[in-house]
Amino acid sequence: MSRDQRGPNEKLGAVLALAGISNAGLARRVNDLGAQRGLTLRYDKTSVARWVSKGMVPQGAAPHLIAAAIGQKLGRPVPLHEIGLADADPAPEVGLAFPRDVGAAVKSATELYRLDFAGRRAGGGGIWQSLAGSFAVSAYATPASRWLITPADASVERSAGPGGAGGPLKVGHSDVRKLREAAEDARRWDSKYGGGDWRSSMVPECLRVEAAPLLLASYSDEVGRALFGASAELTRLAGWMAFDTGQQEAAQRYYIQALRLARAAADVPLGGYVLASMSLQATYRGFGDEGVDLAQAALERNRGLATARTMSFFRLVEARAHARAGDAQAAGAALKAAEGWLERSREGDNDPSWLGFYTYDRFAADAAECYRDLKAPRQVRRFTEHALSRPTEEFTRSHGLRLVVSAVAELESGNLDAACEQGVRAVEVAGRISSARTTEYVKDLLHRLEPYGDEPRVVELRERARPLLMAPA
Repeated sequence: MSRDQRGPNEKLGAVLALAGISNAGLARRVNDLGAQRGLTLRYDKTSVARWVSKGMVPQGAAPHLIAAAIGQKLGRPVPLHEIGLADADPAPEVGLAFPRDVGAAVKSATELYRLDFAGRRAGGGGIWQSLAGSFAVSAYATPASRWLITPADASVERSAGPGGAGGPLKVGHSDVRKLREAAEDARRWDSKYGGGDWRSSMVPECLRVEAAPLLLASYSDEVGRALFGASAELTRLAGWMAFDTGQQEAAQRYYIQALRLARAAADVPLGGYVLASMSLQATYRGFGDEGVDLAQAALERNRGLATARTMSFFRLVEARAHARAGDAQAAGAALKAAEGWLERSREGDNDPSWLGFYTYDRFAADAAECYRDLKAPRQVRRFTEHALSRPTEEFTRSHGLRLVVSAVAELESGNLDAACEQGVRAVEVAGRISSARTTEYVKDLLHRLEPYGDEPRVVELRERARPLLMAPA
């Protein structure tokens, strides 16, 4: 079925011509993408001709599958706005609410999922263009305080009422398991290829096509808790990917909804993880004091609940915020506490699956960043040596970030050649991933090297970095 006959869709026709995709070819690609998601679609060249010549808009997930299919051929994300299939821009407050009522929370999250997320990485289209620059750290105050006061809802059981011919959709544990598997797959892609890799854009699509219908369906309290937990994980991950691509306003909305879903799941450690993500974003944006507040909110509710490894990570995030705020004593104390908790963790602890990335190597990498912010290059070198000792393909982006931090430490220690050597390695890694955050780290290094701009090694590094810096965001 299609809707909204509004004249020819010239945008879609132009992009199809640019991509070199025929009507039959697009129909086949859309059907194949739908099949991968359990959808039975039977579009053909006539369907596509109607989309282009008559401006008909297919219903359901089809517009997003069309964008994904064209994006695969072009090798970049394609926002709905670019192909003339976007709805009207939403109100700017969408995704910022933290409702007290569970039903309202479901509505708030699913409204956010329906937005044109593809535009957030296209650099000139989609709804995030109208929201650009709207990140406000103050928007985290109400969600954090409400979560601290009541970290779990009394009941989340839901009856969706009459459904289609087969009756209302009843969610089961198998549905939840699929969402968790999707989150695990996406975490691996994100770590290896960056938040801007086209495969990562499937997370918002999964939220829209898979998670939203389940949240709006019927489920028991037990299944509902699990469903909210899996949806919270995916939503936090979508926020993290937006954060990594530099779309701070999108990340903020995802994080707020993820925290609300974690509360519905009665998963306090997961809620703490979302707050830690909020803290890292605030810290990255230069709001160190607010970052401390958010990290401490994660810690406060998890005392006696979270595993030692989880508590270690929360204290590490707190240390990052203290360091950005310039409080060396508080940062040192938080790092010491984080290391102590990590030493107390054991192999048999019931650590959450989303914490699989956190090892002593990650602790050392973040400790190095703390000391970079505190301008203590000797300490930076000590921790980066450990953080870089065992690079793995699984965490490519982290390895690139660590190389840049190491280069900064070498430069501040007066070792220009070593700084450039590490910088060249960082640029090589950054060129293999799609991460605006990694690119920003490289830009910061080049800025620090400007006083040595005529040195041959610096000139070489700048030339190697040029393709990376000129690539579209």
